[in-house]
Amino acid sequence: MSWDPYTALGIARSASQDEIRSAYRKLAKELHPDVRPNDRVAEERFKRATAAFNLLSDPKLKGRFDRGEIDAEGNERATYSYRGGPGAAHARGYSSSGGAADSAFDLGDIFSDLFGSTGAGARANFAKMRGRDIRASMEIDFIDAVNGARRRVQVSDGRTLDVVIPAGVTEGQTLRLKSQGAPGVQGGPPGDALVDLRIKPHPFFRREGDDVHMDLQISIVEAIEGAKVQAPTASGPVTLTIPEGANSGKVLRLKGKGVGERGDQFVKLMVMLPDAHDEDLKKFVKKWPRRDYTPPRP
Repeated sequence: MSWDPYTALGIARSASQDEIRSAYRKLAKELHPDVRPNDRVAEERFKRATAAFNLLSDPKLKGRFDRGEIDAEGNERATYSYRGGPGAAHARGYSSSGGAADSAFDLGDIFSDLFGSTGAGARANFAKMRGRDIRASMEIDFIDAVNGARRRVQVSDGRTLDVVIPAGVTEGQTLRLKSQGAPGVQGGPPGDALVDLRIKPHPFFRREGDDVHMDLQISIVEAIEGAKVQAPTASGPVTLTIPEGANSGKVLRLKGKGVGERGDQFVKLMVMLPDAHDEDLKKFVKKWPRRDYTPPRP
């Protein structure tokens, strides 16, 4: 859930830059860890106030937030069509953990005002914060999810990142790209990029755990006489032996053809009659000695 930077600083939306700076100075003086050591609640409020200050003290970012184009985290809102460019929040180095690289004010100056010039640099170093993580989503093919792949994804600041997809990823899994997030504050380390995976449904493969399932249509001749047919798997086609007298619903196992080393593929046979009306088949059935056979029914 997003948060309100104006509330974090305790100011009105109409506050001037001087009022924004004054409100932050007041909170920094009250909440700074040098003033309230070992107070985790105060520390978190201090970090949130710093993030709010860095957003609102940058006129362009403040304008985009006020217009509803970005949220307090610097993410593009769903209702805003992101087109990148120099006004984009992340391209300007904004971080919800606290920072815009070209902030209108220097945090070092504020801490110097609060604590004096002696040791102010060391105290200001506390404002070095890790950059925020940024998120992206990627839709991948079923086969890529099973076998692994290398793909590219565009993140919210307009950059294109290479993503190595490990074999066996699952729907909704998140990949972490270290140090590919928003820049840190005051020289802090960058955040990470988090890529949420969505897997496209496959036309005939289904996944259950590490196993892959599919239905395979066979002819009545293949079912009665048995046959060797080509069956698709995630790693390529294989030869499948159909036993004589195979019925619809019979399941054959392809060991090691599922996901990873532990997964198998299970092939359910489906006996299919020709689509076209076949007089010869109809005549044969009429002469079939066991035409009175009725399979078990529920």
